[in-house]
Amino acid sequence: MSDQTFRPMTMGQQFGRRSWAEPWKIKMVEPIRIPTRAEREQALREAGYNTFLLPSDLVYIDLLTDSGTSAMSDRQWAAMMLGDEAYAGSRNFYHLEEAIQTYYGYRYIVPTHQGRGAEHLISQACIKPGQYVPGNMYFTTTRLHQELAGGTFVDVIIDEAHDPTSMHPFKGNVDLNKLQALIDEVGAAQIAYVSLAGTVNMAGGQPVSMSNVRALRALCDRYGIPIYLDATRMAENAFFIQEREEAYADKPIADILKDFCAYTDGAWMSAKKDNLVNIGGWLAVNDADLFDQLRNMVVIFEGLHTYGGMAGRDMEALAVGIAESVQDDHITARVGQVRYLGELLTDWDIPIVQPVGGHAVFLDAKRFYAHLPQDQFPAQVLAAQLYLDSGIRSMERGIVSAGRDPETGDHRYPRLELVRLTIPRRVYTQAHMDVTAEAVKAVYDARAETKGLRMVYEPKYLRFFQARFEPIA
Repeated sequence: MSDQTFRPMTMGQQFGRRSWAEPWKIKMVEPIRIPTRAEREQALREAGYNTFLLPSDLVYIDLLTDSGTSAMSDRQWAAMMLGDEAYAGSRNFYHLEEAIQTYYGYRYIVPTHQGRGAEHLISQACIKPGQYVPGNMYFTTTRLHQELAGGTFVDVIIDEAHDPTSMHPFKGNVDLNKLQALIDEVGAAQIAYVSLAGTVNMAGGQPVSMSNVRALRALCDRYGIPIYLDATRMAENAFFIQEREEAYADKPIADILKDFCAYTDGAWMSAKKDNLVNIGGWLAVNDADLFDQLRNMVVIFEGLHTYGGMAGRDMEALAVGIAESVQDDHITARVGQVRYLGELLTDWDIPIVQPVGGHAVFLDAKRFYAHLPQDQFPAQVLAAQLYLDSGIRSMERGIVSAGRDPETGDHRYPRLELVRLTIPRRVYTQAHMDVTAEAVKAVYDARAETKGLRMVYEPKYLRFFQARFEPIA
């Protein structure tokens, strides 16, 4: 589909006049409370206006991340009781290996403690100092691992991805002309691999089309360039392919996922997202020689190649989570809840990234606080103000997350200055989404008198996790 004004189908439209409901029922609850205004003010000051530094006991609705925050099913909890904690050759590893081979299609599997461990391994194994790594927009930890390995990330995503108002249905697509220009400029031998993410987190959870990855495969084959996939949210990406590419409308999510992965040479995974567990990750490749190298490296950095930093019980829960993550009713409800929140905000003309993505609603802080220059960290301001208003925790995805240019030391100034409202899977109800939307509207209504922030502490790496700020008088 090439329609630039695509409008995704709402859940009400998809199911006619009937309402829809989550494909699960609640078996256990965790009490939460709204901290008082005085508690929120004190907590925000002590956290240096960085929502990552807030204690979770002082958070009401936690939309910081969907990483490791999802609710596991009864079958996953039952699987935890089947953990084989043998140091070598745990039976749970072989169950995990089979699940990845079945649903993702790759031949060789290396478990890791989480996605970051897999990013490190593939970067160290495949990047030579001085090489380039083109990708469809950066992700914070991925780019850092590529830079630490001596590589230079080059953004080759389509231009529409940097426009929060564009309704392009596949804003995660690689611009093949940009990639070709890079090949022509530096030579194919200087390109380590294409780093392909589906969906693209920093663009607002935007998907890659099947037609785009197919064309990307053909281009890379002409030059012998491998494609490695960040498969962290590929089940959500498969949903958008099913919805927006006519040829896949009647295909199940599981088949679409495997078809997409077949165009790539391997993948890394933070299993804490789509795969529905609280910890874990994996790296999978098709090349036997590369696998041999990775299997040796994992022993140095993570653990033996049959556990890679995970307990046996976690690998068993992960194997079950992989199967659950590709169920069509699960992924429809998952994306539907995110879309529900996005529709509430859109109805109130609150600026967000469009179309609404798979795992989060992204508030456009540039349009939210048009009076604040980017070096006063408008997205950081917005995340702080949302917490102050209601105890809802979100996270910045803008200039703070972009970090500094390693050569000049200057701030990187991304075109997108966003706040991410990230929805954990199977955790919150629609009522929580209503409360969140109302809180965002209250902050939006008070935007004119909101002041900026200055950074008073900045760590060397991934500063958005630990940086501290103070209000500008």
